[in-house]
Formats: sequence, structure tokens, C-alpha cells
Amino acid sequence: MLSARNQFKGIVKSITLGGVMAEVVTVGPLEIVSAITRTSSESLGLKVGDEVRTIVKSTEVLIDK
Repeated sequence: MLSARNQFKGIVKSITLGGVMAEVVTVGPLEIVSAITRTSSESLGLKVGDEVRTIVKSTEVLIDK
């Protein structure tokens, strides 16, 4: 069981693979851009159009202007 409260169901919109990292964009109630390891992306078998759950676990998110 996950303890993170911020979980968003969505669809994979795009995946951009780099040498080490992958940028995964999901759309659902929010559009979320995530950076995960390429290995994790490949282990999950992520493909555009997959139904996924984006889980946000962070102590804080800051935006300043």
C-alpha cells in the first residue's frame, strides 16, 4: 500500500527517452511532467496511451516570482 495521498489517474501522453532519464507526460485531471529513470520506464513497459497513476510524494513544492 502506498502512503502518498496525491495520486492522479491519467493517460501517458508522451515519453522522451534520454541516456539515463525519461520524461513522461501524463494527462488526467492535471497534466503532469515527470522525470524518472529510463530503466524504470522500461521496467514498467510504459507506452503512449497507457493508463497509469502518477504519485506525487514530496515534502514541498515551491513557486516564486
